[in-house]
Amino acid sequence: MNLQKISLMDAYMIETLRSKGVTNQELIEAKDINAWNRLHESFDFQELLNLREKDPAAFETIIEDGYQVKFVTFNGLKNLLRLKFHKMEDVDYQSVERGIRGLSLNENDRNQLTSLLSNNWTVKEEVVDGKVVLDIELVKNNI
Repeated sequence: MNLQKISLMDAYMIETLRSKGVTNQELIEAKDINAWNRLHESFDFQELLNLREKDPAAFETIIEDGYQVKFVTFNGLKNLLRLKFHKMEDVDYQSVERGIRGLSLNENDRNQLTSLLSNNWTVKEEVVDGKVVLDIELVKNNI
């Protein structure tokens, strides 16, 4: 399945709202975003509504089925891990020069993460002590 591509900022806004308890249904149907603005004052959630209004069916697919971020930066990766998967640097994984090492996610979250990452990242899975551990690295010729 080809996922809809969105900007890193759109992903931040979606995952920030979800982390604050906004449901998928509310994301899809909300008319008044004043409550959202109180949840994170530095985001312009009108941009999210504009994305929804541009193509409501595509937006619903983004919310319900997932998305791919057009271009994920190193800090963007760490922020998405924190917002979407509740994983913290130096607790749940280690940062290295070209990416991260030692991230453990369940199968569903691994699939979501692999799907949302842009092409400038590679994901390697390794089984360590019976659990799958991810190493995520920038592709060398894309930095």
